[in-house]
Amino acid sequence: MRTKIKFLLPVAASLAFAACSKDDVKNPDTPVIEDPASFEEIGMIDIGAKGAAEISAYDPSTKRLFVVKNDGINMIKVLDLSDPAKITDLKKDILPAGGVVNSVAVYNGKLAAAIEGINKTSAGRVDVYNTSDNSLIKTITVGAMPDMVTFSPDGKWILTANEGEPATDYSADPVGSVSLINVTDNYTVTTLDFSGFAPQQVALALKGFRIFGPGAGFAQHVEPEYITVAPDSKTAWVTLQENNGIAKIDLTGKTITEIFPLGFKDYNTDANAVDVSDKDGGIVFKKVPVKGMYQPDAMAVLLNSAGIPHLFTVNEGDVREWDAYAENARVKDLQLDPAVFPDAAALKAESALGRLTVTKTLGDANNDGLYEALYSFGARSFSVWNGNTGALLFDSKNELDVKAKEAGIYDDARSDDKSVEPEGIAIGIMGNRSIAFIGMERVDAVAIYDVTNPLAPTFLHIVKTGDAPEGVLFVDAKSSPSKKSLLIVSSEDDGVIRVFSPKK
Repeated sequence: MRTKIKFLLPVAASLAFAACSKDDVKNPDTPVIEDPASFEEIGMIDIGAKGAAEISAYDPSTKRLFVVKNDGINMIKVLDLSDPAKITDLKKDILPAGGVVNSVAVYNGKLAAAIEGINKTSAGRVDVYNTSDNSLIKTITVGAMPDMVTFSPDGKWILTANEGEPATDYSADPVGSVSLINVTDNYTVTTLDFSGFAPQQVALALKGFRIFGPGAGFAQHVEPEYITVAPDSKTAWVTLQENNGIAKIDLTGKTITEIFPLGFKDYNTDANAVDVSDKDGGIVFKKVPVKGMYQPDAMAVLLNSAGIPHLFTVNEGDVREWDAYAENARVKDLQLDPAVFPDAAALKAESALGRLTVTKTLGDANNDGLYEALYSFGARSFSVWNGNTGALLFDSKNELDVKAKEAGIYDDARSDDKSVEPEGIAIGIMGNRSIAFIGMERVDAVAIYDVTNPLAPTFLHIVKTGDAPEGVLFVDAKSSPSKKSLLIVSSEDDGVIRVFSPKK
């Protein structure tokens, strides 16, 4: 899946809302007091048709917004954001050669762009540009299909998640990898793959890590998706979406140190109740004998007061579905083990579980053709994990679904698949509060949470966005051209960029 860009900021202590004093105005270091529950749209720009506004990155020094645009001609649009209420096209598009641009990131006057090879299974590259004049600074070869790019907080590293998807006929299946580009050492690159974890395959699988698909080996079946970096720029984490895991990277040693399998979510509880049919006559959340694979897409990190990294993931889910191989099936098309599902006929009705899309790679442990368990894609939630151990610390359960229904935006046509599809996340500081913005692709909205206590996120508000929000970007008040916090959402299915800011 295409990925998202976000700002990474540390946790701060909570702060009650209060009116700004005259001293606050005089002191630029005094936190701006804003109400994160009051975000409203203040500006928008339409830059094209479907696929035209995927990922955005903002440069405070030039007040420019750089947007991935792949709707016929691959380019990076350059927009003037000096007045967020009146975004203008500078008509200074960057036109990289080669394959599609997948992601962009900005740091200190440099724009990094992740670009696929013309053949997606061949090596990709990162182009680095000067944000003031769009001049090319450097081109660096990275792994196959660089799907996300980010800078480390100190600007020393540019990192790419190289997904390494196979050809649709599986004639080629490159290794998934992560490239570490040392900006301070003339952009030297080290590309890491996961072959060293092959001996752990059985142990990882027992904890919910997935290695599957035709032929090839362990490293080819690992597909990195999204990267986040610790505030001290010494550690990074990468989501392995199709594999249902997260990997930890030591940037100082340039090594992948651990893989954390994420296990499964049990939908057979009241707190996790979901709607799994688009043909049951309405939106009805209920317990079902199904487990969800977390399969996170985007991720962000916050530190608590003890310095423990808390990884926030949005659990979109993803399916391997190619011409030569497809893992997905509807429950009605599977044979259920009658010893486990004595009511199999009723469960396979379209108004029950029959329409639900699940994986064929799990649930038939003894390979007798009868499924004794059902595993669906994604977890319809966001989660918080301990970045040191991989332990699950929090899950939003079914709250995103419930809040979407309450807002009148839940799309029942997606109940049989991945529901609201939480896909993008940005976390930023507003005053002394940490705020998370959760992009939900299938309901065209962003949910806003107070995550100052990362173990107990609190829902605040939902804002409607363009069609299929892909890029979720937060700009803090200090860096913002309006000196108010901004939420910038790029939507891939209508080519619209919408800007939100707190009303108070």
